[in-house]
Amino acid sequence: MAKKGSVLVVDDEEIMRDVLETLLSGAGYRVDLARTGEEGIEAYTRRPYDVVLLDVSMPGMGGLSALGEILKHDAEAVVVMITAYATFDTAVSAWERGAFGCIRKPFSNEQVLSTIAAGISRRRKDEERLVLRRAMRSSVNREGIIGRSENMQSIFALVDQVAPARSTVLITGESGTGKELIARAIHEGSPRNQKPFVTVNSSNIPSELLESELFGHTRGAFTGAVAAKKGLFDVADGGSIFLDEIGELPFETQARLLRVIQEREFTPLGDTTPHKVDVRIIAATNRDLREAVRQNQFREDLYYRLAVISIELPPLRERRQDILALAQHFIRKYNAENNRHISEQINAETLALLEAYPFPGNVRELENVIERAVVIAPGDEIQAAHLPADIINPNARRTMSDAANTGMDITRGINFYDEVRRFEIDIIRQALAYTNNHQSRAARLIGMNATTLNSKIKSYNIS
Repeated sequence: MAKKGSVLVVDDEEIMRDVLETLLSGAGYRVDLARTGEEGIEAYTRRPYDVVLLDVSMPGMGGLSALGEILKHDAEAVVVMITAYATFDTAVSAWERGAFGCIRKPFSNEQVLSTIAAGISRRRKDEERLVLRRAMRSSVNREGIIGRSENMQSIFALVDQVAPARSTVLITGESGTGKELIARAIHEGSPRNQKPFVTVNSSNIPSELLESELFGHTRGAFTGAVAAKKGLFDVADGGSIFLDEIGELPFETQARLLRVIQEREFTPLGDTTPHKVDVRIIAATNRDLREAVRQNQFREDLYYRLAVISIELPPLRERRQDILALAQHFIRKYNAENNRHISEQINAETLALLEAYPFPGNVRELENVIERAVVIAPGDEIQAAHLPADIINPNARRTMSDAANTGMDITRGINFYDEVRRFEIDIIRQALAYTNNHQSRAARLIGMNATTLNSKIKSYNIS
């Protein structure tokens, strides 16, 4: 292997192939030859080259078509076109299609060698950037972020993509969906991960103190300011600041935050000298900020500066296939915290109840449910009886309400678990009838794991 790099020459003229091979080999490059566009594509798919010298005019597949196929295989390929008909239109067409450059026949040796050297330099820089991006992605800390579902995998891919950038990120979703975990993963996957990650919950700080917390103040700036205080933006300099519940930010504070984003500076309360900061802002909210903008409760200009990149986290009821993995993660966590040895294997009945429950509190509520079960389970396995009453009998409130309205004495006329079983059997039969006994479709229809549905069909002997 030549130290300088590898070059693939694709040209139908034998004398041209010989001339280029002699020139490039003598300059220290490893050279392979191809006679047609098809041969060139086949050679490149076997192994990538640092540079491809590709003739425009060849019998069969022309050079521009071959260029397109090579770039489909490797979008970072460095391809230099060679032509005896190097009109302006030919060069423009090649560049538009992704060629690195264009050389006209007859060419000088110096022209070829300088173009090859520039192409290899570009290729090396692209490879370094790719290695850096992969290293950054591998460093993203997703501890506690569990998601095998398709929508969560898409979010993980987006986190990997945006983490190395500086752009502001707005994370939306219901409470308990893990917005802070995603924000921290973005910070950990960025070049700022050795600098602070500062969290601010806008709803927990009184509005009269919020600007002092964010931007700091000088001594005597207001009553009670007996000493100067550094603001959280100063603390986060070089790193990231996570503004949780951004929708609760007072209107006047929104204006100051907008200036920080636009000018990358702020002035502490009572001071006259602006402070320059380099901080990446990651914000989160469970409010509909677009609606807040329409109602004049949130600045439109600030919304668009925050939502350069938007990540919407789905509620747990829309990713039920993640419930098992999340529950097992929390079992491991609370086994360690409580010195318990509860099995991570969850039986079908318990899992079915968890997957059927809508979890209005999302992942945070599931975590609380599993923590409680780990603590109170007398044996080494979580049973259905160790779950909260709302999960064990999701229809209990409606049943009791119906009983009250009809005057039924529930203490004598209803068996709690028999009612649940009858309700489940009825729902499953309706789903199967609607889907013409297609179990996978029926499971999707009622939001149940297909394996769990099959287990229930066998357990209830549903034909």
